[in-house]
Amino acid sequence: MSSQDEQFQAAAPEPEASSAEDGMTWWYRWLCRIAGVLGGLSCAFAGLWNCVTINPLNIAAGVWMMLNAFVLFLCEAPFCCQFIEFANAVSAKADKLRPWQKAAFYCGMAVFPVVLSLTLTTLFGNAIAFATGVLYGLSALGKKGDAISYARIHQQQKQMDEEKLTGTLEGQPL
Repeated sequence: MSSQDEQFQAAAPEPEASSAEDGMTWWYRWLCRIAGVLGGLSCAFAGLWNCVTINPLNIAAGVWMMLNAFVLFLCEAPFCCQFIEFANAVSAKADKLRPWQKAAFYCGMAVFPVVLSLTLTTLFGNAIAFATGVLYGLSALGKKGDAISYARIHQQQKQMDEEKLTGTLEGQPL
């Protein structure tokens, strides 16, 4: 096997192991990754556009946005950074993070340039990167319960309420 194949095998997560850990389905994991790549593209283009100005805060926000794009590509799509030696190692470590940690990291990364320079370019450029964090945050909440368990809980609560109501009526003199 070539070294490139070994790097690909090292960076590719085990589908069974990672799904069991965080409870994400394969299609949701791909949705998050695609959102991360699109967020990286939007950050890169908007960051470059933001740097074409004389305002130093806009330049700083643009540089930060391009750094966000690099981090998003590095974590979500290491094949885009195949000529960087440590890309697969960083991606493997990012895959080990819990979804809420990724959510906090991506949302924090996306909010900083907006706080630094509040313009339409920074808002729209970081929107998809922030959405990636939101997607990871939603996956951290877990799956929605099934209707049967909710109906059972509702029935138990209803029964307890009826028992309390009859208990108070029986205990009170008429």
